[in-house]
Amino acid sequence: MAEPLRDRARRATGWRLRSNGDERPHFVVCGSDPLAYWVVRALLGAGPTAGQVRVTLVVPERRRSDGPDGRDVPGVRVIRADRLDEAAFRRAGLADADGLALLHQDDVGNMHAALCAQEVEPRLRLVARMFNTNLADGLRQLFPGSAVLSDASMAAPAFVAAALGELAPTHFRHAGRTLYVARRADVRPQDVVCGLAVTTDPELVRVLPADEATADVVLAEATGRPPGTELAARRLVRARRRRQPVEVLLRAIRSFATRKIGIAVLVLLGVIAVLGWLNARAAAVTWGEALYLTLVTTLSGQDPDVNKPVAAQVMQVVLNLAGLALIPLITAAVVDGIVNARLALHTGRIQPDRSGHVVVVGLGNIGTRVMAQLHDFGVEVVAIDKNPDARGTALAHRLGVPVIVGDAGLEETLRSASVDTSQALVVVSTDDGANLRAALIARSLDPDLRVVLRLFDGDFAERIQQAFGIGISRSVSYLAAPSFAAALLDRAVIATIPVDRHALLVTEVPVVAGSPLDGRPLGAVARPGEVRLLAHTRAGQKGDWSVDPRVVVQAGDRLTVVARRAGLTALLRETTPLPPTAPVPRQPDE
Repeated sequence: MAEPLRDRARRATGWRLRSNGDERPHFVVCGSDPLAYWVVRALLGAGPTAGQVRVTLVVPERRRSDGPDGRDVPGVRVIRADRLDEAAFRRAGLADADGLALLHQDDVGNMHAALCAQEVEPRLRLVARMFNTNLADGLRQLFPGSAVLSDASMAAPAFVAAALGELAPTHFRHAGRTLYVARRADVRPQDVVCGLAVTTDPELVRVLPADEATADVVLAEATGRPPGTELAARRLVRARRRRQPVEVLLRAIRSFATRKIGIAVLVLLGVIAVLGWLNARAAAVTWGEALYLTLVTTLSGQDPDVNKPVAAQVMQVVLNLAGLALIPLITAAVVDGIVNARLALHTGRIQPDRSGHVVVVGLGNIGTRVMAQLHDFGVEVVAIDKNPDARGTALAHRLGVPVIVGDAGLEETLRSASVDTSQALVVVSTDDGANLRAALIARSLDPDLRVVLRLFDGDFAERIQQAFGIGISRSVSYLAAPSFAAALLDRAVIATIPVDRHALLVTEVPVVAGSPLDGRPLGAVARPGEVRLLAHTRAGQKGDWSVDPRVVVQAGDRLTVVARRAGLTALLRETTPLPPTAPVPRQPDE
């Protein structure tokens, strides 16, 4: 007996059977930050038809930030629970779910939640967000079929490339070819696979243009040449100036004492100089003798001599009194200077003047990855964080990266990092407001400074670009969400390519029998601005990269495409048969 159309579609998409009558795929997402928001958005648009996927979002009772976290997205069932335990998972309907996404920023908490979820549904598809690689490896061993991803690892290369003025170093291997993103001018024409975007006008970036020849950003086949980011880093290392020890000493001297003590010492020295000059006039001695008498009288006093002129006796008494005030001031300046110097060294305020380096603000998950990758490239880095115990501080000390403890929203903090002579400022703290303040102050110090700004709110980022001319603002959650959603859907997303504010997905899509695309030519796959076909693979054969638009698509074929998320959703509707509609019951004849 032939397999029913619905069963073939369900087997092709991998959805589980339901016991509650609702046969739509069901996914449980646990998270309360922009990553959860973008993953929920991606899941809701993942089905072949609108509304075919059910999403349950588990969030804390109270919002933990002002940013979006998914609870206000229409069509999402929201469960409020401050603790991810078995009771919370049962309320969320985990027993009949197709997948669970643990997206909190607490690695240990995610692992504990995964163990609780296993008690509810042992065969669950699990996607977890992890930063610590050791914990990630442990989770993979406990759940062999799970996907453990790090949004920091995914997004950090894009920030590094933006800081160096290059494209994101995206490279992947598929069907026997290693492909990477490059500028058309940097590759040979025969190595170009397809055009990706037109970026000649920063205010109007066009992805997947209809005329591929106009694209200056292309997908090319690797030929052994280092990618653009690595080449830019090498040029920067050769061009930068080494730190000067004399500059460190001068800065230490300038920060030796507080301003009030310094002024008091200078005023007192001025008074002593005037008194010494008057003493020299009264004693009728030379300048050399006057200097000697002034220093000895001020610092140690002299034997009284009643036979001296009255003016000389008065000057001697006043100088002795000045000496009594000078010695405590000198002692206070030395003690205060030692304390200030140690504090400045500890907080990183004593730094040499640098040029051509990169300043990284925020040593959280993203900032730590960015700092480490820049250091691996040999680029000089200065880090800033207001928390002396930030996640990346220990790694920075091991790598020898200077860390300035302070508020990057203050001009003096940015000046101590020589941001006005740096090549780029990468602002990746978790506070959008603080990030924006640091970016604007840095731009006021150097209007031509390249600023890479992390903003959680995508709409806010676009408005900032237009209002302040900060052309590079990126959302980590927006860049990483497609990979998390694809892993949850058990979909083969090969790579994610960030281009400006866009995220292009390279994925392989199977064609199911009875789908709208079954029997149509390959030319119907491509959609300018949305989808571009890279390769076509027949069942049991190798992929064909020389796509002929006249070839007819057959059931079982696999299409390798690069697409925007909306374009991929539309393509899935074309490659998956629609579920049959229920027959309308026939009304009895009257």
